Amino acid sequence: MKRLLIIAGSDSGGGAGIQADIKTASAFGVYAMTAITAVTAQNTKGVKAIHSIPPAIVAEQIAATLTDIGADAIKIGMLGNAATVKAVASALKKYAKKIPIVLDPVMISTSGHRLLAPNAVTAMVKELFPLAALVTPNIPEARALAHLKSTKRNDAEAAARKLIAMGAQAALIKGGHATTSTIDDVMVWKGGVEVYAFPRIKTRHTHGTGCTLSTAIACGLAEGETLPLAVGRAREYVQKAIETAPGLGKGHGPLNHFVEV
Repeated sequence: MKRLLIIAGSDSGGGAGIQADIKTASAFGVYAMTAITAVTAQNTKGVKAIHSIPPAIVAEQIAATLTDIGADAIKIGMLGNAATVKAVASALKKYAKKIPIVLDPVMISTSGHRLLAPNAVTAMVKELFPLAALVTPNIPEARALAHLKSTKRNDAEAAARKLIAMGAQAALIKGGHATTSTIDDVMVWKGGVEVYAFPRIKTRHTHGTGCTLSTAIACGLAEGETLPLAVGRAREYVQKAIETAPGLGKGHGPLNHFVEV
């Protein structure tokens, strides 16, 4: 069984974060381990409170899992603050050499709540981008990180190249925040440019899509898939999970993580 270490925050509502990540890994048949960075009080309507885990404890979780069970891939989600970013980077440099890392730069929640302190953004780029096999920003994050000009494919490609220039091996600009009839995810990697286009589904149940996608990609990498194949398979899974969302909650509801991969 392939192994995935997930470094992210907990979502009490179960739709995003660690909870969505574990469900996704399980759907892919991958063994999930966790290093929890924060505990949040949230539901489909928004984030009510955040309690950060001490950075030293986050690092200890990483060390405990990697020195015993090991990992075939690592997914990084919500980190919260610069101290946690630095602790995670230090632990990964020591214990995760040659393990592919998918970094989802979680900066703002679906409901608009800031999840990464401004000074932590600089630390993330400096410390974690050079370790990442892939970074997966959405459009608002790409604007903040790489000055994305528009949602057009050529601008998304240019932003992805900027992220690679910052140190990442590859970058996937997610198009979910655009207003086009299709969602176009644009990836730049060592093999060139890949575009993943899917029909936009009219629904408010999209909570945790970024967490789910990045974890699904990491599962593919853990299983030895090429990056384009892992992204394509993950994107198909997310599309099905949105299409069959259970409709829970009064706000942005969760996906159906139990849909067939």
